[in-house]
Amino acid sequence: MWNQLKTDAYEGLIAETVPLSGYNGAVINAYTARPLGPGPFPGMVLVHHAPGWDEFYRETTRRFAQHGYNTICPNLYFRAGHGTPEDIAAKVRGEGGVADDMVLGDLDGAKLWLKVLPTSNGKVAIMGTCSGGRQTFLAACRLAGFDAAVECWGGAVVMTPDQLNEKRPVAPIDLTSELSCPLLGLFGNDDQGPSPEQVNLHEAELKKHGKNYEFHRYDGAGHGFFYYDRPMYRQQQAMDGWQKVFAFLEQHVQN
Repeated sequence: MWNQLKTDAYEGLIAETVPLSGYNGAVINAYTARPLGPGPFPGMVLVHHAPGWDEFYRETTRRFAQHGYNTICPNLYFRAGHGTPEDIAAKVRGEGGVADDMVLGDLDGAKLWLKVLPTSNGKVAIMGTCSGGRQTFLAACRLAGFDAAVECWGGAVVMTPDQLNEKRPVAPIDLTSELSCPLLGLFGNDDQGPSPEQVNLHEAELKKHGKNYEFHRYDGAGHGFFYYDRPMYRQQQAMDGWQKVFAFLEQHVQN
């Protein structure tokens, strides 16, 4: 749980950029942070948001390591080249985003990377925000081997037929019956991507298929309310959301 550290406990972690075998065996890079010590530790795959593989996600990677998770955040924009997160994200947007199949291949590689660590407890969760929330839900439906999923304001989980294309051929909501692990969802009621109505549809499908899930919706919060580096940050809602995240993960992957 948040801020429940013991002041006399040893604490240390290692953080670095590593090569990762992703989609079709291609090597991309990823940022990882792991607690020092024998473990065993659960794993966390972080799925970065549309603004890119940025400093917020590096800090979030280290946050999870500090809380006892072997954590990896793959660079889903690796194939677009290198530069600042803003420049690469703009290039990827201009190219219509990254194909779902490619993202899934990279996330599967990240999951396998965690599972073979000698300090792994054998369990791996996945979490993402914004487009990463959508991709988290997609991965939890399409990939085997995740033990828990945290979807934060996943946009385009609900899609209309005209929004489908070669890179995103299936609406994630249509894969709900294939969800293979417990799901936590966090949403702001002032958001329009997803809107409250889209979240209602998302939840209705989960209920329809009898899935293990919990959704929390926050008044006074819109899209990206965790992002303390942006005007949309909402301190009270964000900190309650982090408490929900750690409690959910403790239940599903800590033991």
